[in-house]
Amino acid sequence: MRGRADIEDIEVELFVRAMQLRHGYDFGDYAPASLKRRVLGLVHSTGSAHIGDLTARVLRDDRLVPDVVAGLSVPVSEMFRDPSVFRALRDEVLPMLASYPVINIWQAGCAYGQEVYSLAILLEEAGLYERAQIYATDFSDAALARAQEGIFPARDARTYSENYLAAGGRRSLADYYHARYDFMKFDERLKARMTFANHNLVCDGVFCEAHLILCRNVLIYFNDALQDRVLRLFRDSLVRGGFLCLGSRENLEMAASARDYVPVNRRARIYRRAVRDL
Repeated sequence: MRGRADIEDIEVELFVRAMQLRHGYDFGDYAPASLKRRVLGLVHSTGSAHIGDLTARVLRDDRLVPDVVAGLSVPVSEMFRDPSVFRALRDEVLPMLASYPVINIWQAGCAYGQEVYSLAILLEEAGLYERAQIYATDFSDAALARAQEGIFPARDARTYSENYLAAGGRRSLADYYHARYDFMKFDERLKARMTFANHNLVCDGVFCEAHLILCRNVLIYFNDALQDRVLRLFRDSLVRGGFLCLGSRENLEMAASARDYVPVNRRARIYRRAVRDL
């Protein structure tokens, strides 16, 4: 007789299949433990009796799908998260990008947008923002909507400011936002070179030709096969010698696609697309 855990595992598989067949979202290659935790969280937040009940509801109620997709995403971030990484981007990558007349940057899995605005500030202070285009993508429309607003809780202002200064900030972070009530709203001018769009790393193709791709702490939620697919997607999206920045918990050098990249700063998880035909 199957135990309760086995039944839940079967229910997760059926839920994943239902989301793919009915709505076109494929979560089949997500890390099983992480996916199961998030599905069980959705069961609780949607008031469903069990995973099978949630599956039946998403099959019949399209209005529930945006909340389900948002619940399965992992929108966790902060301004200048891991300041040493942004310092490395400022000191080691942006000077290299300065040689291009136009700079395309893809922030994949942008969540609520804190790192997108951090990147815009880096480019502004390097004098590169006016010739840059930042493409911020996520598969959650709810996360994209919040990112496009550029509004964050004021309670985080101190942490964000500390991160900014540790990342080599040259001004005061407060110069870039307006505080009102319990929120801070980043200046509209920082959005001038931003494009927000829905893109699913699991099943969508090349999004743009990029000089720099940032995808930080997203691959940790994928299994090895999906990680390799995404790394090949990034390779095909980068210009010759373009840069890739991953998260602190991700190690490209253990992946099957490692030969496609050369390390620039291992500690900051910054790599460059290998160029073998020069």
